[in-house]
Amino acid sequence: MGDREGMLDAFERGPTGRRVNYKEFAPEIALMNEKLPTLYVARHGDTAWTVSGQHTGFTDIPLTTEGELHAGMLGKRLRALNFVKVFTSPLQRAVRTCELAGFGAVAEVDPDLMEWNYGEYESLRDCEILAKHPDWQLFRDGCPGGESPAEVGERADRVIQRVRAADGDVLLFSSGHFIRVLAARWLSLAPGYLGSHLSVKPSSLSALGYEHKLTRPVIRLWNDDHHVAA
Repeated sequence: MGDREGMLDAFERGPTGRRVNYKEFAPEIALMNEKLPTLYVARHGDTAWTVSGQHTGFTDIPLTTEGELHAGMLGKRLRALNFVKVFTSPLQRAVRTCELAGFGAVAEVDPDLMEWNYGEYESLRDCEILAKHPDWQLFRDGCPGGESPAEVGERADRVIQRVRAADGDVLLFSSGHFIRVLAARWLSLAPGYLGSHLSVKPSSLSALGYEHKLTRPVIRLWNDDHHVAA
């Protein structure tokens, strides 16, 4: 034990014999031991149109009774977490989910968190759109009279900029297709790159964060709704 303690003491003192802070020589190891911020992203609860499969962009419709129940369950899931900032889309389905989850008093409304503007495809189901435009893909083509993937990506970039300026964990309440674009932009990917390969259920929770350092963004949790299933 004596030799081992001597070796450790010599290491702590460094080559000059002066006791040093290891952070001076291993900043990345130090960063790995510090808590990196996480962005938690909640999708709103069910509405009549999420149940029917209709595209719900800027149409402002309320939660269903089940959607309200599930929003409360989401709140129980989030209760143990602390957030320096909470943001919500101004659409009532997101605002109400935020309120029922217990964050209505502290949330800031952010118009950039609104769902994709579907333009002429608002209220339509995929099968109705594809019957007229068989090759259409939302995350590639966008919507006539609405937004392109690049335009939604610009909104996501502004949200990410605000989130990364906060000193700690942040919580967002938004809608499904916007959340998919947000995940792509968090990883510095093209706005439509991930969207068609991801699913986001109502009242689900996802988490975007980092691996070891701030230059390595990752998806830490995705589409988790076990609080609803429970």
